[in-house]
Amino acid sequence: MMKLIALAAIIFSHGILFFPNPDSNTYITGLTPVQRQSIYDFKVPALDGDSIDFAAFNGKKILIVNTASKCGFTPQYEGLEQLYQQYKDRLVVIGFPCNNFLSQEPGSNEKIKAFCTKNYGVSFPMAAKISVKGKNMAPVYRWLCNKSENGVMDAKVTWNFNKFLLDEKGNIIAWFPSKVTPMSADITDKL
Repeated sequence: MMKLIALAAIIFSHGILFFPNPDSNTYITGLTPVQRQSIYDFKVPALDGDSIDFAAFNGKKILIVNTASKCGFTPQYEGLEQLYQQYKDRLVVIGFPCNNFLSQEPGSNEKIKAFCTKNYGVSFPMAAKISVKGKNMAPVYRWLCNKSENGVMDAKVTWNFNKFLLDEKGNIIAWFPSKVTPMSADITDKL
Protein backbone atom coordinates (compact mmCIF):
# COMPACT_ATOMS: atom_id res chain seq x y z
CA MET A 1 0.00 0.00 0.00
CA MET A 2 2.85 2.39 0.85
CA LYS A 3 4.43 1.71 -2.58
CA LEU A 4 1.16 2.67 -4.29
CA ILE A 5 0.89 5.90 -2.29
CA ALA A 6 4.54 6.76 -3.03
CA LEU A 7 4.02 6.06 -6.77
CA ALA A 8 0.90 8.25 -6.85
CA ALA A 9 2.83 11.07 -5.13
CA ILE A 10 5.65 10.84 -7.69
CA ILE A 11 3.27 10.79 -10.65
CA PHE A 12 1.24 13.72 -9.31
CA SER A 13 4.33 15.78 -8.50
CA HIS A 14 5.52 15.40 -12.10
CA GLY A 15 2.18 16.46 -13.56
CA ILE A 16 1.54 13.12 -15.24
CA LEU A 17 -2.04 12.55 -14.09
CA PHE A 18 -4.75 13.73 -16.48
CA PHE A 19 -8.11 14.76 -15.09
CA PRO A 20 -10.92 15.88 -17.42
CA ASN A 21 -12.28 19.29 -16.54
CA PRO A 22 -16.06 19.00 -17.08
CA ASP A 23 -16.49 22.77 -17.35
CA SER A 24 -14.22 23.28 -20.34
CA ASN A 25 -12.36 21.67 -23.18
CA THR A 26 -9.22 21.19 -21.05
CA TYR A 27 -7.42 18.53 -19.12
CA ILE A 28 -5.70 19.28 -15.87
CA THR A 29 -2.23 17.73 -15.68
CA GLY A 30 -1.06 17.94 -12.12
CA LEU A 31 -2.02 21.55 -11.47
CA THR A 32 -1.54 22.87 -15.03
CA PRO A 33 -4.49 23.01 -17.48
CA VAL A 34 -3.68 21.77 -21.00
CA GLN A 35 -5.95 22.68 -23.92
CA ARG A 36 -7.27 19.71 -25.91
CA GLN A 37 -7.39 20.21 -29.68
CA SER A 38 -10.80 20.95 -31.17
CA ILE A 39 -12.17 20.22 -34.64
CA TYR A 40 -12.18 24.00 -35.06
CA ASP A 41 -8.37 24.00 -34.92
CA PHE A 42 -8.15 22.18 -38.26
CA LYS A 43 -7.62 23.74 -41.67
CA VAL A 44 -7.31 21.25 -44.52
CA PRO A 45 -6.54 21.63 -48.22
CA ALA A 46 -9.68 21.65 -50.35
CA LEU A 47 -10.23 19.67 -53.54
CA ASP A 48 -10.23 22.89 -55.58
CA GLY A 49 -6.86 24.06 -54.19
CA ASP A 50 -8.34 26.42 -51.61
CA SER A 51 -8.65 25.41 -47.94
CA ILE A 52 -11.41 24.33 -45.57
CA ASP A 53 -11.31 26.05 -42.18
CA PHE A 54 -13.39 24.12 -39.66
CA ALA A 55 -13.64 27.21 -37.45
CA ALA A 56 -16.06 28.61 -40.04
CA PHE A 57 -18.56 25.87 -39.10
CA ASN A 58 -18.77 26.66 -35.38
CA GLY A 59 -22.51 26.68 -34.53
CA LYS A 60 -23.45 24.12 -37.21
CA LYS A 61 -23.49 20.36 -37.14
CA ILE A 62 -20.77 18.78 -39.31
CA LEU A 63 -21.01 15.47 -41.16
CA ILE A 64 -17.55 14.23 -42.19
CA VAL A 65 -17.47 11.43 -44.77
CA ASN A 66 -14.57 9.60 -46.40
CA THR A 67 -15.46 9.15 -50.06
CA ALA A 68 -14.36 7.24 -53.17
CA SER A 69 -15.40 7.38 -56.82
CA LYS A 70 -15.24 3.67 -57.66
CA CYS A 71 -17.02 2.12 -54.69
CA GLY A 72 -20.37 0.37 -54.35
CA PHE A 73 -21.33 3.18 -51.95
CA THR A 74 -20.37 5.97 -54.40
CA PRO A 75 -24.05 6.70 -55.21
CA GLN A 76 -24.28 8.05 -51.63
CA TYR A 77 -22.86 11.28 -53.09
CA GLU A 78 -26.43 11.95 -54.26
CA GLY A 79 -27.81 11.53 -50.73
CA LEU A 80 -25.00 13.61 -49.25
CA GLU A 81 -25.82 16.46 -51.63
CA GLN A 82 -29.55 16.13 -50.84
CA LEU A 83 -28.81 16.18 -47.09
CA TYR A 84 -26.55 19.22 -47.49
CA GLN A 85 -29.15 21.13 -49.53
CA GLN A 86 -32.03 20.27 -47.21
CA TYR A 87 -30.24 21.11 -43.93
CA LYS A 88 -27.52 23.59 -44.96
CA ASP A 89 -28.87 26.25 -42.62
CA ARG A 90 -27.68 24.07 -39.71
CA LEU A 91 -25.42 21.38 -41.23
CA VAL A 92 -22.30 21.24 -43.37
CA VAL A 93 -21.21 18.06 -45.13
CA ILE A 94 -17.48 17.66 -45.78
CA GLY A 95 -16.18 14.94 -48.07
CA PHE A 96 -12.68 13.50 -47.72
CA PRO A 97 -11.68 11.44 -50.76
CA CYS A 98 -9.36 8.58 -49.85
CA ASN A 99 -7.72 5.71 -51.67
CA ASN A 100 -7.34 3.44 -48.63
CA PHE A 101 -9.80 0.71 -49.58
CA LEU A 102 -9.04 -1.42 -52.65
CA SER A 103 -7.70 1.65 -54.52
CA GLN A 104 -11.26 2.87 -55.14
CA GLU A 105 -10.17 6.53 -55.39
CA PRO A 106 -7.19 6.47 -57.77
CA GLY A 107 -7.81 9.86 -59.41
CA SER A 108 -6.16 13.21 -58.87
CA ASN A 109 -7.94 16.00 -57.02
CA GLU A 110 -8.91 17.52 -60.38
CA LYS A 111 -10.40 14.23 -61.63
CA ILE A 112 -12.27 13.68 -58.35
CA LYS A 113 -13.74 17.20 -58.50
CA ALA A 114 -14.84 16.73 -62.14
CA PHE A 115 -16.39 13.33 -61.31
CA CYS A 116 -18.32 14.64 -58.29
CA THR A 117 -19.59 17.72 -60.14
CA LYS A 118 -20.56 15.96 -63.37
CA ASN A 119 -22.17 12.86 -61.87
CA TYR A 120 -23.67 14.11 -58.59
CA GLY A 121 -23.71 17.92 -58.68
CA VAL A 122 -21.71 18.02 -55.44
CA SER A 123 -21.68 21.52 -53.96
CA PHE A 124 -20.71 20.71 -50.36
CA PRO A 125 -17.06 21.22 -49.35
CA MET A 126 -14.66 18.52 -50.51
CA ALA A 127 -11.16 18.19 -49.09
CA ALA A 128 -8.12 17.18 -51.09
CA LYS A 129 -7.47 13.42 -51.18
CA ILE A 130 -6.05 12.10 -47.89
CA SER A 131 -5.36 8.88 -46.01
CA VAL A 132 -7.94 7.96 -43.35
CA LYS A 133 -6.03 5.08 -41.78
CA GLY A 134 -2.57 3.68 -41.21
CA LYS A 135 0.74 5.42 -40.66
CA ASN A 136 -0.14 8.24 -43.11
CA MET A 137 -3.53 8.98 -41.50
CA ALA A 138 -4.39 12.68 -41.86
CA PRO A 139 -4.34 14.63 -38.57
CA VAL A 140 -8.07 15.43 -38.77
CA TYR A 141 -8.85 11.70 -39.01
CA ARG A 142 -6.41 10.92 -36.21
CA TRP A 143 -8.47 13.38 -34.12
CA LEU A 144 -11.77 11.82 -35.22
CA CYS A 145 -10.64 8.25 -34.49
CA ASN A 146 -8.92 8.66 -31.11
CA LYS A 147 -10.69 9.37 -27.84
CA SER A 148 -7.38 10.62 -26.45
CA GLU A 149 -7.61 13.46 -28.99
CA ASN A 150 -11.36 14.07 -29.42
CA GLY A 151 -12.37 13.36 -25.80
CA VAL A 152 -15.45 11.36 -26.81
CA MET A 153 -14.78 8.05 -28.55
CA ASP A 154 -12.42 5.74 -30.37
CA ALA A 155 -13.49 4.81 -33.88
CA LYS A 156 -12.04 2.99 -36.85
CA VAL A 157 -12.74 3.88 -40.46
CA THR A 158 -13.69 0.49 -41.87
CA TRP A 159 -14.55 1.36 -45.48
CA ASN A 160 -15.46 4.21 -47.82
CA PHE A 161 -18.42 6.38 -46.81
CA ASN A 162 -18.05 6.00 -43.03
CA LYS A 163 -19.57 9.08 -41.40
CA PHE A 164 -18.82 11.15 -38.30
CA LEU A 165 -21.50 13.56 -37.04
CA LEU A 166 -20.41 16.45 -34.82
CA ASP A 167 -22.67 18.80 -32.88
CA GLU A 168 -22.78 22.59 -33.03
CA LYS A 169 -19.91 22.80 -30.53
CA GLY A 170 -17.63 20.47 -32.49
CA ASN A 171 -18.13 17.37 -30.33
CA ILE A 172 -18.53 13.97 -31.98
CA ILE A 173 -22.05 12.69 -31.37
CA ALA A 174 -22.14 9.66 -33.70
CA TRP A 175 -20.19 7.43 -36.08
CA PHE A 176 -22.00 5.59 -38.86
CA PRO A 177 -20.80 2.70 -41.03
CA SER A 178 -21.01 2.86 -44.82
CA LYS A 179 -24.39 1.14 -45.05
CA VAL A 180 -26.11 4.01 -43.18
CA THR A 181 -27.30 6.26 -46.00
CA PRO A 182 -27.11 10.05 -45.71
CA MET A 183 -30.88 10.61 -45.67
CA SER A 184 -31.59 7.78 -43.20
CA ALA A 185 -33.41 8.55 -39.97
CA ASP A 186 -30.25 7.45 -38.13
CA ILE A 187 -28.70 10.70 -39.34
CA THR A 188 -31.63 13.06 -39.94
CA ASP A 189 -33.12 12.43 -36.48
CA LYS A 190 -29.92 13.89 -35.00
CA LEU A 191 -30.14 17.10 -37.00
